[in-house]
Amino acid sequence: MSVRAIASRLGISRDTVSRALAVDGPPKYVRGPVDSTFDGFEVRVRGLLRDFPQMPATVIAERVGWSGSSSWFRKKVALLRPEYAPADPADRIVYSAGDQAQCDLWFPPVKIPVGGSMVSAPPVLVVVSSFSKFITARMIPTRTTADLLSGMWSLLSTQLGAVPRRLIWDNEAGIGRRNNLAHGVAGFCGTLATKLQQLKAYDPESKGGVERANGYLETSFMPGRSFESPADFNNQLLEWLPKANSRTVRSLRARPVDLLEVDTAAMLRLPPLAPAHGFTARVRLPRDYYVRVAGNDYSVDPTEIGRMVEVTADLQRVQVRFGGKVVADHARSWGNAATITDPEHVITARRLREAFQQPRPVPVSDEGLVRDLADYDTAFGVTIEVAS
Repeated sequence: MSVRAIASRLGISRDTVSRALAVDGPPKYVRGPVDSTFDGFEVRVRGLLRDFPQMPATVIAERVGWSGSSSWFRKKVALLRPEYAPADPADRIVYSAGDQAQCDLWFPPVKIPVGGSMVSAPPVLVVVSSFSKFITARMIPTRTTADLLSGMWSLLSTQLGAVPRRLIWDNEAGIGRRNNLAHGVAGFCGTLATKLQQLKAYDPESKGGVERANGYLETSFMPGRSFESPADFNNQLLEWLPKANSRTVRSLRARPVDLLEVDTAAMLRLPPLAPAHGFTARVRLPRDYYVRVAGNDYSVDPTEIGRMVEVTADLQRVQVRFGGKVVADHARSWGNAATITDPEHVITARRLREAFQQPRPVPVSDEGLVRDLADYDTAFGVTIEVAS
């Protein structure tokens, strides 16, 4: 067809047809180069990145005097930073059966009633077997060493049923910092015959399994739920975990529950005796007959005032013993600055106080002085001669 015929059929000018035939492809819009406000700051930004590759974009903006859009400045800096910042590649990690379990704390975004009018957001201890991706979890009262050890023993003994050869933690204060383990952690691991390994800073990939489990708990377990107490939270979580462990994990192409038997078979057996865990203390019972555990006060039998008593606490109970006898037994409070009192202890204290405040009668003897005075003469070596 001629140019005129094409133009007539398409209803366009012959010049348009001629220009279209002169190029190799269809026409497209190309925006010409325009000057950017960032261009005047690029040299100084590059200088800062050359000397300080990890400097935040907000600090760079302040140093160079940027007054424009902060989001636009961050995007431009992000394009330049790879030219100066060193690469940090992450290797693929292959896990062996029974080798390790990753441990972490998850803080659910919810306030839970913990007694009276108090509400709190206790942490959830999550332990994930790296090989099978089997998830175990339980809410614990605090992130102190005593509760962390009690929580780990509870998950290993009741939910996992075996001991991994390594427990992977980050630098959690209750576990230790920079491989300086907190008091009691080394003995706990020694009883289990396992090794606790703390990761270096800025190494989230080494415990990505538990990090993903935390996100899965928040997006799949939490929505649409309400909780009346920490015990209610743990009951609902315990009912939900079998469903979570029955899902197919894409990276494994299998279900964690199906791989659990192979995983635990390569782990260590549970010790015949439980390792030392929980809170323990030996204190002298004061006059107000209360002992303090994790910020809460618990009453003790007042008859033991002034004596050294043994205080123990796990995730559920607080007990006080004297000479092997239990002199106080309370449910563990998950609140803070709470006072837990046994009514029997108050009654005993009232009876002891009344007995102490009653005046004691002074015994009076009706007998006179009946000792012979000559006994004193003999004691002092005095000799009295009697005239005949």
